[in-house]
Amino acid sequence: MDYSAANAAFWNPIIQAGIISVVFLLAYYLREKVSFIRRGMIPAVVIEGFILLFLKSVGIVELDSMFLESITYHGIAIGFIALSLEPRKSGRGKANNFTGLKSGAIIVSSYMIQAVVGLVITIPLALTFVPKLILAAGILLPMGYGQGPGQANNIGSSYEALGFAGGRSFAMSIAATGYLCACVVGLIVTNILVKQGKVKRDATKVLAESGTSDIVNSNKGETGDWIVGQIAIVVCVYIITYLVTKGITDGIAAVSEGAAKSVNSLLWGFNFIIGSALAMAIRAILTKVDKKEDGSSRYLDGYWLSRISDIAFDIMIIAGIASIELEDISGLWIPFILMTVIGAIVTFIHLSIVCKKAYPDYYYEGLLSMYGMMTGTISSGVLLLKEVDPEMKTPAANNLVTGSSFGILLGIPQLVLIGMAPKSLNLCLIVFGIIAAYYVVLLCIIFFVGKDKKTY
Repeated sequence: MDYSAANAAFWNPIIQAGIISVVFLLAYYLREKVSFIRRGMIPAVVIEGFILLFLKSVGIVELDSMFLESITYHGIAIGFIALSLEPRKSGRGKANNFTGLKSGAIIVSSYMIQAVVGLVITIPLALTFVPKLILAAGILLPMGYGQGPGQANNIGSSYEALGFAGGRSFAMSIAATGYLCACVVGLIVTNILVKQGKVKRDATKVLAESGTSDIVNSNKGETGDWIVGQIAIVVCVYIITYLVTKGITDGIAAVSEGAAKSVNSLLWGFNFIIGSALAMAIRAILTKVDKKEDGSSRYLDGYWLSRISDIAFDIMIIAGIASIELEDISGLWIPFILMTVIGAIVTFIHLSIVCKKAYPDYYYEGLLSMYGMMTGTISSGVLLLKEVDPEMKTPAANNLVTGSSFGILLGIPQLVLIGMAPKSLNLCLIVFGIIAAYYVVLLCIIFFVGKDKKTY
């Protein structure tokens, strides 16, 4: 074995990780010391992603695209698995029985309205002025805004394989812009609400954390074996996810090659959903086997699982933004600008309506947290929430987590729709109609399921 610098393959992961680490320290310094960046609430990982993108684009650093794409892909699955394994309380403040379902409906209805906006823009442009664009490219708006860089990477890559040149970078650019919307628009709205006296900001609270859930049980004082054990559980679930996904896709391929071409790439793209479902099942089993007095499992540590999830998502964000190839979206700037601007506006209007119905007792907290998540990720949702609810007295943060669980179930139809849309104009229009109809169904869940009552 050659351990010298001549063995580029051997040293490449360490060199790439070193570049990312050095730039992270720079981004963190800027985040802490530059006042307008700190006030803008832009996370250090997002700042680093843009710095790396700039350095790569001007040729100052050389980044391995495959390495970055691999981190982005695996990061979303590992993050969701760790998040799904976390033991949970009902949250500060007691939500009613339908709040989780309504939160899930809010999340998926946001995907639907974003998809409607995207398709309204891309279908006519693809047929006229922007032939480089595929008809179904509008579906990448909810993948980038609603689901973040992980899914933008996966579905953008699958659309690129179907003939959308630059599809992955187009989707990742939407996801990166979504973070700016979450932070900039969220901060502007927060300042307006503070000036109007509708919310109060505690200036003594520092947004030092981006954790997404309560610490239910914590063995922070345990040895390194305990920490490694939590990592091992997450990795084992991911290996099981790989085996289950491989078994399903191999089975589909054995039955029908045609079905395999249509479905298998989507199953691998959405492997984090399979991983989340398996993680929740394993969490239930472990809790049943050895349950603590508070109802959580002795084998699962909420603190360390939350840290694993946060790290996985943060690394995914860095790699996702840095992996964008700006030259790939040349000729696509018109649909990109239209989709990101109109998408941000429509998403805010939609959420301002549905959150008022779903969260009447903590409307602004629910609105800001959901807007942050539906244009960025769950972490950016929590960052905005901490501006108006620093002590998490409302159930808004918990709604992001429980809503994501319901959202996985309510969002299953999008698996089929995403695969159908790029195949022809007729199928794309059919998908558009189904999305619009499903949006109405989800609104009915939000507005008519359950009785209005005080939720905390």
